Amino acid sequence: MKYAFLFGSNVFVVPGNTISYVDNEQTTRFLRIVSVHKDDPEGEKRSVLAIDADIKDNEGHVLHITNNRSEDISHFLIHETYNHLQVNKRDGSTVLDVRQLDYKTAMGLEANIVAELEVNMPLNIIRIRGNFMAGGLHIEIDNEKLFIDDDSYATAALAGETDLKFSHQGVLI
Repeated sequence: MKYAFLFGSNVFVVPGNTISYVDNEQTTRFLRIVSVHKDDPEGEKRSVLAIDADIKDNEGHVLHITNNRSEDISHFLIHETYNHLQVNKRDGSTVLDVRQLDYKTAMGLEANIVAELEVNMPLNIIRIRGNFMAGGLHIEIDNEKLFIDDDSYATAALAGETDLKFSHQGVLI
C-alpha cells in the first residue's frame, strides 16, 4: 500500500510509511505511520491512526512519540482521535499535526493533488502540518507551503520509488 503525504499544497506519493532526514549522508527516521484508520465492516473494532515520531520543538524540547504515546509530555499536549494526532506546546502553538484523510475529503483538494492521487490509488492519505526540528533541519508546514530550512515548496505533486527524505538539498524521493 502506498502513502500520499500532503504538506500544504504539496503531495509526495511513496511506497513506504516513513519520513526521514538526511544529514552528512546519514539517514534518520523522524516520522513513521504505525497504523492507519480502517473501519471494521462489522462495526465492532476499528484501527486508528498511530505514529512514531522523533523531533524537537523550536526551543529544543525533545518529543519522542511511540504509538501515539510520549514518555515526557511536560512541554507538550497530545490530542488524538481515530484519524488524527495533534501535538501542541503548552502555549497552544502546533508542533505536529498528522491527519489521515478519507477518499471523499482528498478528492476535494487542489487539482494537481487529486490527479496524482488518482494515478496512484489505492493510498493512505496523510496530511502533515507543524513547526519542528528534525535533526538539523527546521521544518514548517502551513496550509500552502512546506518549508525546509530556507527553501519553500508549493504545488509539487511527485511520486517516487523510495521512502520520503528531507535534506538540506530539499525533498528526496
